[in-house]
Amino acid sequence: MADFPWPVGAATGIGSLPGTDIAEAQRIVFGELPLLPHLAELPARGPGADMIGRSAGFLVELPVQLYAGRWQVAPRAGKDLRRTADLLERDLDQLTEQGDGFTGTVKLQSAGPWTLAASIDRPIGGRLLRDPGAVRDLTDSLAEGLRKHVDEVRKRLPGASLLLQIDEPSLPAVLAGRVPTESGLGAYKSVDGADAATALRTIVEAVGVPVVAHCCAPDVPLQVFKDARSVAVALDLSLLKDLDPLGEAIEAGIGLFAGAVPSTGQASSGDPSTAGKRTAERVSTLWKRLGFPAARLPQQVVITPACGLAGATEPYAREVLTACREAARRLAEA
Repeated sequence: MADFPWPVGAATGIGSLPGTDIAEAQRIVFGELPLLPHLAELPARGPGADMIGRSAGFLVELPVQLYAGRWQVAPRAGKDLRRTADLLERDLDQLTEQGDGFTGTVKLQSAGPWTLAASIDRPIGGRLLRDPGAVRDLTDSLAEGLRKHVDEVRKRLPGASLLLQIDEPSLPAVLAGRVPTESGLGAYKSVDGADAATALRTIVEAVGVPVVAHCCAPDVPLQVFKDARSVAVALDLSLLKDLDPLGEAIEAGIGLFAGAVPSTGQASSGDPSTAGKRTAERVSTLWKRLGFPAARLPQQVVITPACGLAGATEPYAREVLTACREAARRLAEA
């Protein structure tokens, strides 16, 4: 079995955390997730820190702006992009500070081309998704921008290895033709799975680091992610209906970022290891149902929250990350 580009027994976050203090958020990430920390995202800071605005900030020669509360293509870069760039620079400064001397693997995140195309408006109305040519331009722009982002982080953390997570929560709706038009009375034409994979593969081939495809919606398009040559898929285990496609992906050598701890809930006052034990048992039971050798689990599986933690309380978010780390440790030692 091929080696995976993350440590054995690793846990990580999806990306987003509650609050607005990036220094504290990045400290928590390195403290709770020492084997696979990630660049923290704090959407509560407002426009430009949200998933779409932040990811649109990576686009090269395709500026965006906020208009009536939505992101749309703009004639030129303005104050909205300056704010986005400033927020990212602060985040990278904290990653650099907290990760000084780090020689492990660090994960970065961005929305993928299909989620951006389904969320960003054209200047003349309608989503970019409406225009296949615009989607191609968006994909090429994002690929170039993410390659530059990866290169920047490499300079800041020269001893670290990098992973890039591509977030595609809208992809199931894009494939099924369920993305509503602006009127709400219709939907955009469905996209063929092969075309969806081709766009994602453009990103995979451009960035120069392994790519994890993340989707915490039902009906995760595993075949699309496989065809895009993703090294792993990240999904919410509670939404799995059919285990066969997941088993086929794992058998093909794709890693699993198992979203095994609920993203929202109440912080408990009990022993934090209890949640970790329960999570380890849940993942181990799933692995046995899939029929794979126990020894492969801590190599091929990374434990994560079910999805981003932006909607959680800060105490609960920390508890979730602790549970993920503890579960991964138990699985590695089993």
